[in-house]
Amino acid sequence: MNNTTLGRSLLLAVAAVTLAACGSQPTDTSRDRDALSGDLEGPVVGQRWNLLLVGTDERLSMPQPAHFTISPDGRVTGSDGCNQMNGRVRLGESQRIEFSQLATTRRACPQAEDAARVTGMLETAYRYLIDHDRLVFFGPDQRVLGGFRRAD
Repeated sequence: MNNTTLGRSLLLAVAAVTLAACGSQPTDTSRDRDALSGDLEGPVVGQRWNLLLVGTDERLSMPQPAHFTISPDGRVTGSDGCNQMNGRVRLGESQRIEFSQLATTRRACPQAEDAARVTGMLETAYRYLIDHDRLVFFGPDQRVLGGFRRAD
């Protein structure tokens, strides 16, 4: 898939999420918090997700593939492209996602700034959308933060 097609796919995903957000009723945040606890299940859990893009079109060249996996108990493990990463994740209604307690090893890396951007994307993620084998993260302002591809 070329960058133009991928960019169109991400724009369609943004439009779908924006329309869904506009048409939804206000939610009770305490109920949303309760929905963020417990055993996790769903298409985002148990899969390895490899970094595809930062934003809508920027590819990063990292020493190792940036990726993550979410386990059913809410643990997240992976790599920011330079360092091993681990933390916690909670999922809620309406594709709500919240990463927390993300920690990475601190190895010297020529792409340390890009690795920090990957970690920052996860820490900022507010909602997600899965389209076939792609996972797109959105910030609280509905802006596309980046995308991952499910590993085969």
